[in-house]
Amino acid sequence: MRPPRKPPGKPSGNPIPPPKLGRRQARGLARPLKPSVPHPAREGAKPGQEPQRIAKLLARAGVASRREIERMIVEGRVKLDGALVETPATLLASLKGVTVDDQPVAAPEPTRLFLFHKPKGVLTTERDPKGRPTIYDKLPAGLPRVMPVGRLDLNTEGLLLLTTDGEFKRQLELPSTGVERIYRARAYGNVTQEQLEDLIEGIEIDGVRYGSIDANMERRTGANVWILMKLREGKNREVRRVLEYLGLEVSRLIRVAYGVFELGDLAPGEVGEIRQHDIANFRKSLKGGRTG
Repeated sequence: MRPPRKPPGKPSGNPIPPPKLGRRQARGLARPLKPSVPHPAREGAKPGQEPQRIAKLLARAGVASRREIERMIVEGRVKLDGALVETPATLLASLKGVTVDDQPVAAPEPTRLFLFHKPKGVLTTERDPKGRPTIYDKLPAGLPRVMPVGRLDLNTEGLLLLTTDGEFKRQLELPSTGVERIYRARAYGNVTQEQLEDLIEGIEIDGVRYGSIDANMERRTGANVWILMKLREGKNREVRRVLEYLGLEVSRLIRVAYGVFELGDLAPGEVGEIRQHDIANFRKSLKGGRTG
């Protein structure tokens, strides 16, 4: 039995549509694994069950993100064989005997990954104190418990990845992993291609350093311009802040790709699932990627 809360909101009742995948394919080979460091906790572990931190195991099982699990441990909600777990660094070979809120935790299932077309005006959060709609109000019935990979702000639409695996979520969000995000922005104002090309060197705004951005003007219609932007950090409101710094007023912002996965023709509010084979290939392409 899995203990975590189900996201609030009424399901729409629509079935999950068939997978809709991007055209690009994952590239690259998995890096060779470094030899593991011997540890007393490894004694008695079965092959394929090397001890890992309990926070990582629980995230992998889809209980919550690693950061949320660390908070659960501090709050005394996680136990091992009836005793409180005192640190998220506790090493375990499996989740046998582990409970969250006194409920046993099921063994991890294969990672699942979904593409979701987040509509404008919807928050990327589980609940909102002000009662505004969240992504969980828009997801179709039949989905397992999923966590968003990163965030899109209230007025940004487009591709949002959802996964059942908290550890995979964390890996995709880390700047060190280097997953590319691609956005299309419609903005009002004047900007030159030369100004956009200068962003490849990165830029500092109000003391915040933004990394390299590959930006190109797609087309101009009157006072409006469409700009395609590729970046790998994904800091909070990064695209909007950079374009505003250049004197532009963003009227529409759409994320069209995250790594090899593309929004394609997914309609707003629609979900498509990525095949296990494609998840495995994508993981091999990541920096420090793994196949499990």
